[in-house]
Amino acid sequence: MKFAFNKENTKSAKVDSGPPVEVAPKGPKVKAAFVILAKNDNLEGIRSSIFQMEQRFNRKFNYPYVFLNDAEFTDEFKEWTSSLTKAKTFYGRVPKEHWGYPDFIDQKKAKECREDMAARNIIYGGSESYRHMCRFQSGFFFRHPLLAEYEYYWRIEPDINYYCDIDYDVFQMMKDNDYKYGWTISLTDYKATLPTLWSTVQKFFQDNPSYLASNNLYQWLLDDGEFNACHFWSNFEIGSLDFLRSKKYMDYFTALDRTGGFFYERWGDAPVHSIAVAMMLPKEKIHFFNDIGYYHGPITHCPTEKYLNMKCTCNTEKNHDWNGWSCMTRYLNLDPTFVWDEKTYNARTAPYRIDAPK
Repeated sequence: MKFAFNKENTKSAKVDSGPPVEVAPKGPKVKAAFVILAKNDNLEGIRSSIFQMEQRFNRKFNYPYVFLNDAEFTDEFKEWTSSLTKAKTFYGRVPKEHWGYPDFIDQKKAKECREDMAARNIIYGGSESYRHMCRFQSGFFFRHPLLAEYEYYWRIEPDINYYCDIDYDVFQMMKDNDYKYGWTISLTDYKATLPTLWSTVQKFFQDNPSYLASNNLYQWLLDDGEFNACHFWSNFEIGSLDFLRSKKYMDYFTALDRTGGFFYERWGDAPVHSIAVAMMLPKEKIHFFNDIGYYHGPITHCPTEKYLNMKCTCNTEKNHDWNGWSCMTRYLNLDPTFVWDEKTYNARTAPYRIDAPK
């Protein structure tokens, strides 16, 4: 395993003592939950993900888990997931109207589009269920009654890996610093899955210019004026439910949904979320979780800084951040300080550590 340091820097380095880092005052306890969309046959993969989340983070903080399924969860699923945590677990069924065809969709046309994309070997191009999932994650999961009381969510998928110990309250740090969206992996999407998404987005913001945030990340989405399909990989995201419930996001989702792009093309929830985040939020409300080592096949985020990697078990050689498929370099050009240095990391997370003064 290759680590991000050598013999010359194995001694503890002094943290830069420059100007003090501004730290937000600690606020009231945040209402937050993990959200897991799963089927009963995902049990083994979900148990693996929950076990790691508990070991790395949640046994210290006991945030609840909300499980959602388009069918009823079995008693076996409930027993074998709840047994892994002391936190509360809740199980809900997705309403049929959130996991099906709206009445404005031509189902014959949708079927023909799936068949065409499958014939062209477009990833998930022939899948009907994948489209329902992407539409649900884009515009409906946050409306489920089980999430009504919460302010923030952390999305968890089956068969993922968490590589690093997290010893501070991530949700509280997000809320107190007014971060609305947190991510670990960025990449470009397959343009064949979303040929008209960008033109649809452009029309929406032309019609609703007040929804554009100042100091946004609009340019992150473009290469030489053309849409590059950069997005945050939404299988990991920590975000504000209030942002998703806001009128501007709901208007955005509705406008996209009415075009039929989730069914006639294969729009994913990752680009739909990411475009909204990049254009509707100022960049200072978006946070890169460099310290959370994460794997979702086939991509790994592994922090390369020694002070972070010493709490991780991942191989830095597999880190995706700066390779050609990643969108990190584009992000760096717009926000040179988005990767926190050690001093900033320590200052911003200290109030939320398990051993911090109450």
